[in-house]
Amino acid sequence: MNPEDLLQEGSEEEKKQKTSPLESLEVDLKFLSDSIKEIAIEIMVEGLSKYPIFIAHQHEVALGEVIFDRHEMNIDWTIQASTLEEFIERKVIKKELEERFIDTYKNPNKYMCVFVIVPDGANFVFFPYSKD
Repeated sequence: MNPEDLLQEGSEEEKKQKTSPLESLEVDLKFLSDSIKEIAIEIMVEGLSKYPIFIAHQHEVALGEVIFDRHEMNIDWTIQASTLEEFIERKVIKKELEERFIDTYKNPNKYMCVFVIVPDGANFVFFPYSKD
C-alpha cells in the first residue's frame, strides 16, 4: 500500500455524500441568479410586492408558485416565488414581526431573499445576485 492511499479521504461518491446540501443550493442559486432577479423585478414592477421571497426546498411546499422545478430542470432544489404579503397571510411571518422583517430585508435589486427549507427547519438567507 502506498502512503498516498492512507491519506485518501474516500471515493468521489463518499465526498459528494458528505457535501452540505447548502453547497448544492449555492450552485443552483448562482445558476438561476439572472432568472430569479428578473422575476423579483417583475413582482415589484407589477406592484405585487416590494418584498419578493423565493422558497428553496427539496420536498413539497404549499407556498408560493413553482418557478423552477428541480426534477424538470435537473437541479437539486425547487425554487418557488412568493411575497412578504403571502408569508404574513399564511402566518409564516407573524403580522407583529412584519416591520422587523422589512428592516432586515436587503436591497432586492442586489440580493434575493431566499426562505430555505431543510429537514431540520427553515431560515431566511439573502443571497447576492451574480455580477453582470
